[in-house]
Amino acid sequence: MYAVIKTGGKQYRVQEGDILRVEKLDTEAGNEIIFDDVLMVGEGAAIKAGADAASATVTGTVTASGRGQKIVVFKKRRRKNYRLTQGHRQSFSSVRIDSIKE
Repeated sequence: MYAVIKTGGKQYRVQEGDILRVEKLDTEAGNEIIFDDVLMVGEGAAIKAGADAASATVTGTVTASGRGQKIVVFKKRRRKNYRLTQGHRQSFSSVRIDSIKE
């Protein structure tokens, strides 16, 4: 069985046992989290989407939180003596999917 959930402005296709990296969640490692915003639930050819999947829930456990690798943002305008360098590290939470309930 799989489900499509929405968290942090993104959509993820998940199955039981999957480990995801999602936007930072306001909970500590080891805590259980419930994703109520389920867009689709499917098993084989049987698919429930929209209002049919609204009652489904996906339960997961936060395994870790951290920050990703640094990326470098470099902007330049040629012949204008304009150079700008910025860095960014995105915070994330790692979640293990425990169960999908319809």
